[in-house]
Amino acid sequence: MSLSLASPAKIALGITEACPLRCVHCYADCGEQPKPGELDLPAWLRVVDELVADGVIQFYIEGGEPLAKPGFLHLLARCARDAMTLLRTHGTLIDEPMADALKAAGLGRVLVDLMGADAATHERFTGVPGSFASACAGVRRCVARGIPADVLVILTRQTAPQLNAVLRLAAGLGAERVGVLRLYPLGRARRIWAEIAPSLAEQMAAIRGLEPPPGLGVMQSWHPNDHNCCWQSAAVNAFGRAIGCMYLREYADFGDVRAVRHLDIWRHHPLYRHLRSGRVERACADCSASQGSDGGCRAAAYAFHGRWTAPDPFDEDLNDGVDLRVLPERLALLA
Repeated sequence: MSLSLASPAKIALGITEACPLRCVHCYADCGEQPKPGELDLPAWLRVVDELVADGVIQFYIEGGEPLAKPGFLHLLARCARDAMTLLRTHGTLIDEPMADALKAAGLGRVLVDLMGADAATHERFTGVPGSFASACAGVRRCVARGIPADVLVILTRQTAPQLNAVLRLAAGLGAERVGVLRLYPLGRARRIWAEIAPSLAEQMAAIRGLEPPPGLGVMQSWHPNDHNCCWQSAAVNAFGRAIGCMYLREYADFGDVRAVRHLDIWRHHPLYRHLRSGRVERACADCSASQGSDGGCRAAAYAFHGRWTAPDPFDEDLNDGVDLRVLPERLALLA
């Protein structure tokens, strides 16, 4: 099945790798201060102007912690002027004035990460006491102002037994949906992989055991919902590099959007074009039928197999005996 776009309709902007939390699993290995070479506000505004001119109609803003970026609200308002805006945040910086400012800037949806259904589990990951209560309060404040809210939770050994509790918590906070996300071997997560990575059987049991409260939507990408989203994916990291998808942050670099317009990178970079072609070694018939794409996640496939066309080991029909609790040697050496 082949899907194609002449230009990206939506794009993720990882605007900073600064964050006040100390998450033990942080994919970007963030610190409290911005890293050298991060794009400043004027540079981001120029990038956004070009993206809008080239047809982007949705911005997914993340980090790091986007709210820690100097000039963030200005950038958000610029994005919201011409496009739907989504913000992924840990929520702890959304006090009452910030919630008002997000509403005024035109934020379309907020997605708040929770790493468990209680403070002990969440803060075991974030490393900051009080971050659980602050994150929950951030969701409530956005909902109170009419900003649609989702809760995101990464499926780990620690969160698996708590997923239904997370669903109930999210519903109580006023969230519309919960996104249950895969754990990826990126950044600091690699260093503690053996402690936090569940087997595929454990993951599938947790997904099949979900019991969302009435009215709460659930987003998840396990069988039969395993989606190869590369055909439509676009992302720019904090340093202005086009990387296709934030989960490809350590595997792909398609070029500097300050030197080459993103649309030109989209249309001409050989690897980017290959990933968007959807050509894979094998596909799951159920997932292809439900998602309209073949082969599942390319970041997961490359991480565990080292081949861009490989099957996605998170799909039970394509796993081929891969133990997701054990990193491939080349990734383990980077931990």
